[in-house]
Amino acid sequence: MLSMLEYIKTILQKVSFDKNLFDKELTKAIKMLIPKEVKQLKRWCYIQFGKMYRAVLNRRFARVRFT
Repeated sequence: MLSMLEYIKTILQKVSFDKNLFDKELTKAIKMLIPKEVKQLKRWCYIQFGKMYRAVLNRRFARVRFT
């Protein structure tokens, strides 16, 4: 069984063809995960999608507080 984080990674990969859909799913993912998982997701997203969606990633992760 996949963890929520792994499931979200799968979803983001599947919607990465569409910027708006990717943005929407990333926003939902950040709300669903605990801070530790969001930190892991952030690292993974920049590696996987940093070149393609850097502006989206910067905007979404700028609002996140890792406490």
